Amino acid sequence: MISEPSRYYAVELEALPSRIGQVRRIISAHLRHWQLDALIDQAVLGVTELLTNVHRHAQPDKDCTVEIELLLDRLTVSVRDHDPRLPEVSPATASGLPDDLDGLATSGRGLGIVGAVSESWGIRPCGAEGKVVWFTLTAPAPPVPFEALRQAVPVALAEGVFPSYGLLPGVPISVPKEPLSAPAHAVRAPAVVR
Repeated sequence: MISEPSRYYAVELEALPSRIGQVRRIISAHLRHWQLDALIDQAVLGVTELLTNVHRHAQPDKDCTVEIELLLDRLTVSVRDHDPRLPEVSPATASGLPDDLDGLATSGRGLGIVGAVSESWGIRPCGAEGKVVWFTLTAPAPPVPFEALRQAVPVALAEGVFPSYGLLPGVPISVPKEPLSAPAHAVRAPAVVR
């Protein structure tokens, strides 16, 4: 019996546009399973940008590995490719700002977006074997464990055919000795204003 699900997942792929969509769905499913729904949008956006960079820039091939790992309150998402060249990172990109003043540019912002949506990010060279680009997100605190709740357990009444519920096995809820009678005076229904 598994008491806690794995908090690590890796998938190898070729960074093609059709595969990037599949990886987005896989990452989303794993984060839902880990009850990290609040991180899905940021994680999927970040991994999309990293895979797009592999697709556009990595050489000699587009093969890569995407890893997600949850340790304590930190989710780390990383993409490893076989290209040993490190991306050029300007101070503006590192801060999440566009490199130029053209606010309508449609490319060149991948690492800036990763920096903007993540807690931290970085690049780890792996020599001739390539590099790893990673980012982290702070995971929300797990729900407070439930205190021992009293469980409702059916208990048969001594005089009656309908079961009622007691707080603990063998402890019936209190039952009035005499049936409730009608009120001593008539109760009028509230007037309806038309």
